[in-house]
Amino acid sequence: MPTTNKQAPHMIRSLLEKATWDDIMYEIYVRKKMEAGMKAADEVRVLSHEDVKKRFIKR
Repeated sequence: MPTTNKQAPHMIRSLLEKATWDDIMYEIYVRKKMEAGMKAADEVRVLSHEDVKKRFIKR
């Protein structure tokens, strides 16, 4: 997997020419959250849909 230093410029170049600093920060935030979620899934640190429903359904 490419390093963050190599991925960041590519991600920024893929944004529209009129992208703001907020747009860039949002893209970084989303990327970080997605990578954390994929890592959690790889490490089997996730809940099934049924387990989540059980936690949120009021009885």
